[in-house]
Amino acid sequence: MTRLLGLFALMLLAALPLRAEERFTFASIDGGEIDLADWRGAPVLVVNTASQCGFTPQYDGLQALWETYRDQGLKVLAVPSDDFRQEFASAEAVKEFCEVNFSLTLPMTDITHVRGPDAHPFYAWARESAGFEPAWNFNKVLLGPDGQVVATYGSATRPMSAPITSEIEALLSPGRG
Repeated sequence: MTRLLGLFALMLLAALPLRAEERFTFASIDGGEIDLADWRGAPVLVVNTASQCGFTPQYDGLQALWETYRDQGLKVLAVPSDDFRQEFASAEAVKEFCEVNFSLTLPMTDITHVRGPDAHPFYAWARESAGFEPAWNFNKVLLGPDGQVVATYGSATRPMSAPITSEIEALLSPGRG
């Protein structure tokens, strides 16, 4: 009986929302850190990206999404990753490529692991708490204002598509989130 209660307690703990003391920080491509805790209270779209991928033109959509909704509170974070062998070797090359080809101004991290045993703690948490692990570049995780995973989207779902924009609009509406 004690063992059963212990398992039940572990299941309940696993289902609890992300606590305020759990913080995910990323190295910023511009230097310094990006702390997701600073964005609590706002929806956040986190996207693993790569500069040499067939989905790379989605950078235009990510920038448009951010420009459309940032004044209402949306945060968009691009997380360059070479886990699928389609990213440049240096953060400087990634930053220059994104600025020159996409006029990207939204927040970006340094090159980061998103899969496997070396995955960034955010992605390990997303895998454990929501069963999400990027299957390819440009997979998307939408967090609600409470920091919990609201939805995940695959590479083929464009940033300005109805599934993403309708969920963001709902999260930005008063009384939701």
